Amino acid sequence: MSAITGVGAYAPRFRISAEAFEDAWGQFHAAGVTEKAVPSADEDTLTMGYEAATRALEASEIEPAEIDWLAFASSRPPEAEEDPTARLGAMLALSESATRQVLTGSTRAGTRALWAGLDALEADSTTALVVAADAPKGDPDDGTDHAAGAGAAAFVLESEGAAEITDRAEYAAPYPGTRFRTTGKDETQGLGVTQYDRQAFTETIGGAVDGLEVDPDPEAVAMQAPDGKLPYRAAGAAGVGTDEIQAAATVHELGDIGAASVPLSLATALEDGYGSVLAVSHGSGAGADAFVVEADGDVPAVTALEGDDPLSYAEYLRQRGVVTTGPPSGGGAYVSVPSWRRSIPQRYRLEAGRCSECGSLSFPPEGACDECGALAEYEPVELAGGGTIEAVTTISQGGAPPEFAEQQARSGDYAAAIVALETDNGDETVSAPAMGTDADPADFSVGDRIETTIRRIYTQEGVTRYGFKVRPVSE
Repeated sequence: MSAITGVGAYAPRFRISAEAFEDAWGQFHAAGVTEKAVPSADEDTLTMGYEAATRALEASEIEPAEIDWLAFASSRPPEAEEDPTARLGAMLALSESATRQVLTGSTRAGTRALWAGLDALEADSTTALVVAADAPKGDPDDGTDHAAGAGAAAFVLESEGAAEITDRAEYAAPYPGTRFRTTGKDETQGLGVTQYDRQAFTETIGGAVDGLEVDPDPEAVAMQAPDGKLPYRAAGAAGVGTDEIQAAATVHELGDIGAASVPLSLATALEDGYGSVLAVSHGSGAGADAFVVEADGDVPAVTALEGDDPLSYAEYLRQRGVVTTGPPSGGGAYVSVPSWRRSIPQRYRLEAGRCSECGSLSFPPEGACDECGALAEYEPVELAGGGTIEAVTTISQGGAPPEFAEQQARSGDYAAAIVALETDNGDETVSAPAMGTDADPADFSVGDRIETTIRRIYTQEGVTRYGFKVRPVSE
């Protein structure tokens, strides 16, 4: 038997409403979606996956070094050809020898990752971390884009725990053309043949549920949600009621989250205390996975799904980079990829250094000691990720260095701060420069508490640099 022992979930703070789309287009093509989550300019599926994964680890009280199997799933990974688990593992401080899998190419990828994690547990007594994150895109006047939301979910899997996965089944049948993204394209498309799409959806979902060994009797159903109507049309095929689908639905407030749709709905159902959950995914092609999850008691969960920053349609296009002109040519501070890689312990895990001569902390730990000037070895010290703002300013339009200009054109003004980062015990601090995120610049003031997260910094030579940023501590 395998069980979920920790749940994490995350959605960006930005939201755009159906009314904003109607004002722009005169109509809205995503039935049942009232608003959706929108990633900020410094977010992508990797950073959202990191947000969910850190929360799952916190909920399970598992140390990162104990994770020996990692999966990342997304229909839209940050790069078309690069393994994101290498970066994700480093961000989370997982063992470099942990087994890793990447699953993509379908909105079914999230449950495929969960399936692979279960197989890993059955083959060996391992501790697995499954992360699913997505942010679909479509043509601006298409229903795929009108529904397209963003978010992530993560699960820690162990051999025993409060939420046992008691049954699973899969089903596939050839239905090409229901939803696809051709090589080199950024927008997901579909043929738009309504009856054909609906048949592919209901047949595969019904087939997966029929393949379960025991007829499920769920209190909640986490079902794939390309929009806010199609899951309910498949209720009969799945043998469940619409109330059970409604109980776990996230599509109405977050939109279509692609490969993270079912994982995120499952995460919220477990957090809400449902004792029996049926999770059923669907991916174009077409195929489906079905899982039965039985929870005995509270399942540890840490989620951050609230959004409090509404966008107009013009602001939505700007965050997506649709109406920006791209980076300026020339100028800027060039940092080679090898140089950036050497700084990953500082940028991902806040690794400071303690001077072997005087014992003071330096960040980053390089060159002469700031306190005594000695050119001595530094003892690595990982900081806690919390601290206080010592100085702050606002970088306005036109004021950002060229390498940050494209992101600023999308996100607007941002805070740049000097922060006193704390050690684990809080007895010592070390100052470091940092960019602000997840809040307006006016929300950063001297003396305020901050916490760190990992976001996109900028992209040069086609390679995105990720690193820590700071945000106000939520009350």
